[in-house]
Amino acid sequence: MSELVTLSNHGGIVRVTLHRPDARNALSMQLIRAVGDAVRRVGEAAEKDIDSTRAMILAGEGKSFCAGMDLKAVASDPAAMGEMLHELSRVSVAIRRLPIPTIAQVQGAAIGGGCGLMVVCDFAFTHAESKLGYPEVDLGICPAVVTPWLVRKIGAGRARTMLLAGGTMSGSEGFAAGLASHLVHESKLAGAVTAFAERLAKGGARAIAATKRWLNELDGSLDDALAERGARISAELIAGDEAQSRIQKLFGVAR
Repeated sequence: MSELVTLSNHGGIVRVTLHRPDARNALSMQLIRAVGDAVRRVGEAAEKDIDSTRAMILAGEGKSFCAGMDLKAVASDPAAMGEMLHELSRVSVAIRRLPIPTIAQVQGAAIGGGCGLMVVCDFAFTHAESKLGYPEVDLGICPAVVTPWLVRKIGAGRARTMLLAGGTMSGSEGFAAGLASHLVHESKLAGAVTAFAERLAKGGARAIAATKRWLNELDGSLDDALAERGARISAELIAGDEAQSRIQKLFGVAR
């Protein structure tokens, strides 16, 4: 495994942990690819022996789950930004299609693409003081990659309000809006997630896998063309003058 992601399996509970704590687990291309590789391995293990791979926890090392795309690192390279968006879209699809339940363990910040990783999971645990949301429009960016998953999570009306307004919200507000399925005290977050994963692991593995496949078919999660189109829309906007001007001003990068 890449040093950017750790992967472990304890009693059938797989934990995939983003390991870039000094950058609040901001999504560089290397980190996105490392997450994708870990998810691929989890999927292969589950397909080989679903009785030994029963649930996946997606977590972030340190104070934050994931602070979003690492735009500072690629502020002067729109093409790199676009490729990161396409890669993030592919990773999101892979997470959604795992045959096992997935749980996001969200402490600190889950912003933009980080919040996208949160809502693409089947369940999400967070705490009242966390910082969640999609501030993309504030930067002149279209949040098209995350939009399909958010619409499926909270409904089109709530997603419209959230994405057009931009900004962020507290964990308690995010829970009320449907971003998180569970709200617990920060000190109990890890324990609550593990206990819930262990409960899920007691269910019928094949019944859960079949239910996930059927839910994915019903809600459009199997639509590769839509996911690809979202990545393309976001990539086109992020390369435009509006987004580039705002991003470069934010990070002090000369054009």
